[in-house]
Amino acid sequence: MIQTIVPRPVAWVLSEHGNGEYNLAPFSYFAPVCSDPPMVMISLGHKPDGSLKDTYRNILERQHFVIHLAHRELAEAVTRSARVLPEGESELALIGMETVPFEGSPLPRLAAARVALSCRLHEVKEVGNGPQYLVFGLVERIWLDDAVVGQDAKGRTKVHADRIDPIGRLGGNEYVTFGEIVDIPRDA
Repeated sequence: MIQTIVPRPVAWVLSEHGNGEYNLAPFSYFAPVCSDPPMVMISLGHKPDGSLKDTYRNILERQHFVIHLAHRELAEAVTRSARVLPEGESELALIGMETVPFEGSPLPRLAAARVALSCRLHEVKEVGNGPQYLVFGLVERIWLDDAVVGQDAKGRTKVHADRIDPIGRLGGNEYVTFGEIVDIPRDA
């Protein structure tokens, strides 16, 4: 299933450890689930030793997290941040990522990301035999790099997906990047 439901967007999630350090981990079971209020979902499992993932524990304990959409140039850093580290250690130092303040958010955002969503825990559902934890987050703030924002023909704000250039997860070590964009108008 993991290698056939592709591509999957990657949520690169920043959360805060109890010691004040930041955790950064990628999750490809991620989707928007509601428009009003704006809400997203990420699915988290366990570490290889069976313990809870730091991201899950951090979200439960501190209620906030920031989802970044990584782009092509960040793909290697995304993979490196997936490494299992001892609890409380930060992937940011390991991969050399910098953060900047995220206005209106209790957490910072990655300086290099083009899109960031500041989220507050809404609800958790347990599913499956593992179990997996479906974490529903209310999106409280969205930050977009000016380079990805423009206007459409009617003068409305348009986010240019090709300028975000997000990576998508396939199976194993494989990611996909943007190729040709096809614009197919809908019937009114």
